[in-house]
Amino acid sequence: MILAITGATGFVGRHTVERALSAGHHVRALTRRPQSDRDGVEWIAGALDDTGALARLVTGVDAVIHIAGVVNAPDRAGFVAGNIEGTRAVVTAASDANISRFVHVSSLAAREPDLSLYGWSKREAERVVADSPLRATIVRPTGVYGPGDTEMVDMFRLARFGLALTPPRGRVSLVAVEDLAALLVTLAGQDLPPGSLFEVDDGTALTHAALARAIGRAMGRPRLLPVPLPAAAVRLGARLDRWWRGRGAKLTPDRANYLLHPDWVADPARRPPPFLWSPRIPTDAGLLATAQWYREQRLL
Repeated sequence: MILAITGATGFVGRHTVERALSAGHHVRALTRRPQSDRDGVEWIAGALDDTGALARLVTGVDAVIHIAGVVNAPDRAGFVAGNIEGTRAVVTAASDANISRFVHVSSLAAREPDLSLYGWSKREAERVVADSPLRATIVRPTGVYGPGDTEMVDMFRLARFGLALTPPRGRVSLVAVEDLAALLVTLAGQDLPPGSLFEVDDGTALTHAALARAIGRAMGRPRLLPVPLPAAAVRLGARLDRWWRGRGAKLTPDRANYLLHPDWVADPARRPPPFLWSPRIPTDAGLLATAQWYREQRLL
C-alpha cells in the first residue's frame, strides 16, 4: 500500500513510518522541515494549513493515517488550530481525493472533553472525522511512551532519587509506541465499518503509585516512594512549571486537570478485537526500554 502519514516526524509518527516500511508499504509523509532521502519514503513539504501540500500528500494513496496534532498549547486558539482545523484540512483533502480508508489518531482525553482544552479539541476533531464521508477509524490511545518520547522523562529523572510525586488518586494505563504504530498500520489496511472507534492500551490498569513503582524498577530503584500530592498542589505545580519553562512546560494547568481525573484506562469494550491487534509489550518491559533509551540519549 501507499500510506499518507501526517505527523510523520513526531514521536508516534516516526515509529509508524518505521512500521509501515518494515511491513513493505510505501510512505508519503508531510514535513515542515527538510528531511534526508530515504528508500520507501516520499517527503511532501508543507503543513496542515497548506492545501496544496495536503492535496499532493493524499492523491493516489490507499489510506491516510492522521497523527499530527498538538498536546500542549498556550491557549484555546492553539488547540483549535492544531487539532480541530488541522484535522478538518486533512479530512477535506482526503475526501476530495476519494480516499477509501482514513485512520485518525485521537486521545483517551477525548472521552472527557469538559476536563481540558486538549480533550475538548480532540473530541471536536473526532466530530470532524465522524461527520465526513470518509470510511474512518478513530483510535484513542492512553498514555503513549517508549524510545523517542520526552513527555515522561521528568518522572524517570525523579525516580533516580527513589521518589515520585503523583496525583492524589486514580488509575491509568499505557501503550508502548511500537504497539500503537503496529495497530495504526494494520487499521490502514482494513475495511472496517465507518465510525469504528477503539480505545487502546496494553491491558494493564495501574494506580498512580503502581506506575511510579514500575518506573522505579525500570530505573533500578525498586524501593521508590510514591508521594501523592493534593489536587491544590498539582495545580500550583502547573502554574510554577509554566512560570519556569514557559511554552516548554510539561505540567500545564490544562494537563493538571487531566491528571486529576480518576480514570484513564481504556474501556475493555472498546479495545480492538484480538484477531485484529493485541499489545506485545508489557508495561514493565516497555518502561525498561524507555529508561535505557533515556540513558543512551543522556537525558537522565
